[in-house]
Amino acid sequence: MAYDKFTVLKSTAVPLPAENVDTDQIIPARFLKATEREGFGDNLFRDWRYDVEGNSKKDFVLNDPTYSGKILVAGKNFGSGSSREHAVWAIYDYGFRCVVSSFFADIFKNNCLNIGVLPVTVSADFAEKLFEAIEQNPNVEIEVNLPEQKITLLSTGDSESFDINEYKKDNMQNGFDDIDYLLNMSDEIDAFVASK
Repeated sequence: MAYDKFTVLKSTAVPLPAENVDTDQIIPARFLKATEREGFGDNLFRDWRYDVEGNSKKDFVLNDPTYSGKILVAGKNFGSGSSREHAVWAIYDYGFRCVVSSFFADIFKNNCLNIGVLPVTVSADFAEKLFEAIEQNPNVEIEVNLPEQKITLLSTGDSESFDINEYKKDNMQNGFDDIDYLLNMSDEIDAFVASK
């Protein structure tokens, strides 16, 4: 399944400074029965967003109209816990295209890259700058430039470079998952098979 192409994203951001957020908090296990990748966004951070009666918790950031955007700025060690892809499906389905943190769990980070959400690892100091800027002005914009592998706080010009695997970078820029990548090479594959 192809995903949105990612080149340069300029957006406001939603701050979630909590550390050690695991995949069960991102998408509780009781919502993993679905086989389609749609509808998971409704249950993103379900137990943090809603009470047992299904009412919105006003003190949770996703329920606060002050904050919006396609970038989630998260605390350290985001995506720990189980390896469920559903956590990233929920983030993508909700509308986030990038998650920024000073540290990601490895499996979660790889799931992001496979599903079309760009995980941007920054220093703890830069993450703190982002949190402070968003708190001071929820309309502040962040630019994530994938071709240049650079994230910039546009209000100050502060920026950092980030690392990404070249194969995954190319796939993100083309909107490919691993299957799309192989299908895109079908002519080359056919030519190779014919030459044998």
